[in-house]
Amino acid sequence: MNIKTMAEYAASGETPEVLFWVGCAGSFDQRAQKITKAFATILDKAGIRFAILGKEESCTGDPARRAGNEFIFQMMAQNNIQLLDGYGVKKIVTACPHCFNIFRNDYPELGGNYEVLHHTTFLQQLIDEGKIRLQEGGSFKGRRITYHDSCYLGRANNIYEAPRKVLEALDAELVEMKRCRTNGLCCGAGGSQMFKEEEKGNTRVNFERSREAVATGASVIASNCPFCMTMLTDGVKEEGREDSVQVLDIAEIVARQLGD
Repeated sequence: MNIKTMAEYAASGETPEVLFWVGCAGSFDQRAQKITKAFATILDKAGIRFAILGKEESCTGDPARRAGNEFIFQMMAQNNIQLLDGYGVKKIVTACPHCFNIFRNDYPELGGNYEVLHHTTFLQQLIDEGKIRLQEGGSFKGRRITYHDSCYLGRANNIYEAPRKVLEALDAELVEMKRCRTNGLCCGAGGSQMFKEEEKGNTRVNFERSREAVATGASVIASNCPFCMTMLTDGVKEEGREDSVQVLDIAEIVARQLGD
């Protein structure tokens, strides 16, 4: 699969339908790279004309702002806005809720105005429009799946239904954790916590959340965020259930079920 960059589109005088913002985790974290590949495969299968920035992509500045370094955030954001506007970008899709949230809610105050979609919303649209079809049966047939609401997609942006509708398109059983939707529990990595040691307490947040997920009896924990993916995977290992419980991004689940 050959994925064109915005620079390559610009050089040929063409414009893609959407920019796929890969994000730092999706670019450099080996586990998150699998999510990137899965989503790109889906876009290619659906016939979507999309582009990436490639080496021109840098961090959105989200960790800097959440950690309180406003100067670094504004510098990074302004550089990104200049780059995006230079290419005439109008629509962005990303598999990272942190990138999604900051593009949607923080960039406009600096002049960065774009249509921003999280990949689960985009996947729901592709399914509803018939651009991708999920196979009946398959590796998820009859399996129990529980979905983890990431903070930046759920409580921060009130997106709860799109990920669930994608999962409901599978031939599987979707079960909810006790704390879900507006009452969902953080994975423990939000607000730049991913990059620092946790404060002292009785247990780690990700261990607590993973226990809730395992308690549903699900064999698959569906995630929508690379940070949640890391935290939940570690939590499942702490429970000693890594052989019986998989943590998968929704894009990976859909990619495995793609029909002709």
